[in-house]
Amino acid sequence: MKINNIDFGDKPVLLAPMEDVTDSSFRLMCKEFGADMVYTEFISSDALIRNVSKTQQKLIISDRERPVAIQIYGREVDTMVEAAHICAEANPDILDINFGCPVKKVAGKGAGAGMLRDIPRMIEITKAVVDAINVPVTVKTRLGWDCESKIIVDLAERLQDCGIAALTIHGRTRSQMYTGEADWTLIGKVKENIRMHIPIIGNGDVTTPQIAKDKFDKYGVDAIMVGRASIGCPWIFKEIKEFLSTGNISELSVKDKMSILRRQLQESVERIDERRGILHIRRHLAATPLFKGIPNFRDTRIAMLRAETVIELTNILDYIENTVLKS
Repeated sequence: MKINNIDFGDKPVLLAPMEDVTDSSFRLMCKEFGADMVYTEFISSDALIRNVSKTQQKLIISDRERPVAIQIYGREVDTMVEAAHICAEANPDILDINFGCPVKKVAGKGAGAGMLRDIPRMIEITKAVVDAINVPVTVKTRLGWDCESKIIVDLAERLQDCGIAALTIHGRTRSQMYTGEADWTLIGKVKENIRMHIPIIGNGDVTTPQIAKDKFDKYGVDAIMVGRASIGCPWIFKEIKEFLSTGNISELSVKDKMSILRRQLQESVERIDERRGILHIRRHLAATPLFKGIPNFRDTRIAMLRAETVIELTNILDYIENTVLKS
């Protein structure tokens, strides 16, 4: 797959943009495990042009992450264009427009997936951003607003006509949020459309190497994007890439996986501070498959997710590794 002059090779696997997840240290970790492209957390165009400090920090990217995309969202044309100019100064490889976020505070205000109820404005924003900057522009969106308006096949053509360089489709409607199963059939129809010539990236429920291969084989997408399955499990990219190329998976040891979680804790605290760093890492600890299905683990899990200092949390992780997982 190629996006403009960026060659990703065959069957690339991308890290999805996720708020409070895809910070710089997590992006680098996923990159080390084989992610072919990583995305920043999504950035509010309104906050960006107001110079909100926390938002400005999301623009910080490193050469070790490349290729890396910055993702923005908003509902006003002029604001999105101004934000695109600011993002371009950060020198990303790609600028991605978020027309897919379903959460109420975004979609309810007409941004993100809310744009699926105002297609003329979506098209206007996309065209204006593409024309405003020299960075390749891509779009991430959903099948439609609800089950009665799955418009993605037609919409994909219209977005392509705006000059975007690639399109990512999440196989759910906005009304589904993240419930139910992702429907890849319409993603496949977009890819089959002979009028489409830009890369189509499929997203939704890619949780195992076997599923990743199945999506490539069944729907012919140019790339797949992994989101929630990477939380607490950055090694999933290694497993997917290995399975796609060899049909086998050489799993990391429990010790190695625990070491990765400890590294995430350390880097999170170093990047922010102890209190907020621990709050940030709780999401990864709660989601990691490493602790799934352990008998009588409830009290330990609660203690782990309530720990307030690095020492306290490290001691609990030591106990889990040396006692719980070994037994």
